[in-house]
Amino acid sequence: MTGSSRYAAKPWLGLLTDAQRASVSPADSLVHALRRAVADAPDRTFLAYFDGRLSYREVDERSDSVAGHLAARGLERGDRVAVLLQNSPHFVLALFGAWKAGAVVVPVNPMYKSAEVAHVLRDAEAAALICSDRAWESYLRATAADSPVRFALTGCELDFQTRQDARVLTFERLPQAPDADDLTAVAGAGHKAPEGRDPGPADIALISYTSGTSGTPKGATNTHGNVMYNAERQRTGLELPEAPVYYALAPLFHITGMVCQLGACLNSAGTLVLTYRFEAGVVLDAFAEHRPHYTVGPSTAFMALAAHPSVTRDHFSSFRVISSGGAPLPPALVEKFRAGFGPYIRNGYGLTECTAPCASVPPGLVAPVDPASGTLAVGLPGPDTVVRIVDDTGAEVPFGEQGEIVVRGPQVVPGYWRRPDATAETFPGGELRTGDIGFMDPQGWLYVVDRKKDMINASGFKVWPREVEDVLYTHPAVREAAVVGVPDGYRGETVKACVSLRPGAEADPGELADYCKERLAAYKYPRLVEVLPDLPKTASGKILRRELRSQTHDN
Repeated sequence: MTGSSRYAAKPWLGLLTDAQRASVSPADSLVHALRRAVADAPDRTFLAYFDGRLSYREVDERSDSVAGHLAARGLERGDRVAVLLQNSPHFVLALFGAWKAGAVVVPVNPMYKSAEVAHVLRDAEAAALICSDRAWESYLRATAADSPVRFALTGCELDFQTRQDARVLTFERLPQAPDADDLTAVAGAGHKAPEGRDPGPADIALISYTSGTSGTPKGATNTHGNVMYNAERQRTGLELPEAPVYYALAPLFHITGMVCQLGACLNSAGTLVLTYRFEAGVVLDAFAEHRPHYTVGPSTAFMALAAHPSVTRDHFSSFRVISSGGAPLPPALVEKFRAGFGPYIRNGYGLTECTAPCASVPPGLVAPVDPASGTLAVGLPGPDTVVRIVDDTGAEVPFGEQGEIVVRGPQVVPGYWRRPDATAETFPGGELRTGDIGFMDPQGWLYVVDRKKDMINASGFKVWPREVEDVLYTHPAVREAAVVGVPDGYRGETVKACVSLRPGAEADPGELADYCKERLAAYKYPRLVEVLPDLPKTASGKILRRELRSQTHDN
């Protein structure tokens, strides 16, 4: 990137407020932010878990105890601790306990199967594993035995609450395993955290494994500085009230939940509401009970909430800001949601490799829709971030033209864990090559068209799945949509749409194909449409096109 770059001028700065443009001075780490919150508001509720409450002082003391236990078990500074837990206080205590012990946390998706977990444990060379008692008994004991893991802690998510909501807490407490330590007991044992192990901004906070939607997951090395920068930008940019209430809609093991919910909430000394995992009725009840000011989640979660038979406008009346990330946000959903419930869902864009957001729609602004493609803008970059659009040679393209999105800024990770070749390929000169295709308008609004690898080549014509999906989302019967390319003897590839329908709605494949045909060029509309009960998704709510493609090829 040179000084003459058209993008270096940052045209988006003109749309930001003075507060959003102002420089920030984040704390060294979330550990330091926690201590600051304890000093300022020790008895304020940090974690609300059903009817349970943990104050900032309690989380600090209990995570100190976890840190002391980990150190006594031989964990050294820089060792890796894998954490495989849902949205419960156990996750937060494990996270801060590991950080206070000087360790690097490896968040692991609880939906992973044994082979997927085994890859992460071996690749990260995890020294310890913290997980649920059920996961340990069902498969993780055997998985850990064939890995570098030296010891394990287990917890039961029935702890720290008494409500026992059977919609999500569908399990019973197991006897404590003789070959694992009890996380809840350890947290209450009063151990002291080891001295001299506080993390610095350049230290690795997380090894965040990519979702694996294309290829074997790689571990992005999110530093404490990366995490704190975005947490601080969230705090200063969202314009929330003092001591805000955040609802954890995104899973904390995902970078969006980690940074935009846990990190931003803690950095604001707010209250974080946890309800184990997503279940639409439970989420709506939590909205009514806790009256949150902010949440962030994938578009699929908002579709599910909007379709729930008990949903009302009042469920969303307390929100100051609602954001979406992790999955494409169709313009039709934004407008239907605003018309039905009031809030405007604010789009955002980011990757694990840039520690969640690198562009978002700020409060006070409405994202434009590109008139040519119908694509909703994902937002504006931040004041310290440079987003460029480049062609296959790396040369910048003019505003309005499509190319690969590349990102440079304080949130971009230094690389992948022990993958120098992949790091050199994805981060040339420290700039992130996202693999996403998009464009930027002259004002600085960023638009994401699709993943480079998801482009469909039908008779030599390029078809981006997002464009077809956005049309399908305007059909009143469609709840979810995913478009993939499938082999075709004549056209090379042809367009296939997989959809799920809204509760009580009816639409046959021919009707949906004709609907698209009326609204798209002849080479773009789906020749094949399959109606499914649900579409496969990652734990963060991103629809897995790769799995749909694989199912099609296997049939």
